Amino acid sequence: MKDTEGQIKIIVEDFLLQHVLECGQCFRFSCEGDSYWLVAKSKVLKVRQIGKELTLFCSAQEYQQIWMTYFDLERDYGEIKRLLGHKDPHLKKAVEEKYGIRLLRQEPWEMLISFIISQTKQIPHIKKIIEDLSNCYGTLIHESGGQAFYAFPTPQQLRSATEDDLRALKVGFRAPYIWNATQQIAHDKIQLEALEQMPYVEAKEILMSLNGVGSKVADCVLLFAYGKYEVFPTDVWVKRVVEHYYFKDEQIKMTGIQTFAKESFGDLAGFAQQYLFYHARDNKIGK
Repeated sequence: MKDTEGQIKIIVEDFLLQHVLECGQCFRFSCEGDSYWLVAKSKVLKVRQIGKELTLFCSAQEYQQIWMTYFDLERDYGEIKRLLGHKDPHLKKAVEEKYGIRLLRQEPWEMLISFIISQTKQIPHIKKIIEDLSNCYGTLIHESGGQAFYAFPTPQQLRSATEDDLRALKVGFRAPYIWNATQQIAHDKIQLEALEQMPYVEAKEILMSLNGVGSKVADCVLLFAYGKYEVFPTDVWVKRVVEHYYFKDEQIKMTGIQTFAKESFGDLAGFAQQYLFYHARDNKIGK
């Protein structure tokens, strides 16, 4: 690691910024020339990659306290890809094409609301709603080139929003789900920080006790916020992808997909899901 006047330069293997940010696991980023601007953890980060060199425009302290963990930079993804690539030709192809994915470690609250919003919406629309939500209710954290960056609102900030306020941000039928989750978390009916130490099944049950949080949303939160890598988030699209690759397009129940993923990928199921999903999305498989 090289620290030069607010720039951290590191050499990183098995990492491509485009793959990391655009694989569908996060929504608060924008591309500007050869760099990305990223909003996470109530911070704004400009980051650039040239070859294997990653430049993060932040202090050494911020890098060590936030971004090293956020980007999962201490994990050996070469070994993960080797293990997954040996399992079957479909995963091997997905891993080779989307070689630069890292699973981000994100904020549970932001992931909960973001994936409630994500249901039946395209990524550009999801990003727009989350940005508007942050601009309306979040805290201003940075300004650059005439652009203002706002942190994702806390439950305490968002609890003043009514369902009508939320509908005005184009969240549609999700408005009561967002409102209810906000009230539950803001009033400590559910303590998200407690889920990290819980077994997967117990943590998932608690998340699914919230209105509008089904199996897929709960699994996304558990994977992307809590690092429960045995999780294989499955919606209709992922179901079709698995059916296409592994069952010759035969229709399989959601529970059957989950069982297949657990038996096939084990503790690496979450990684497998991201490689398969991103590869399938870009190759228009399962749509």
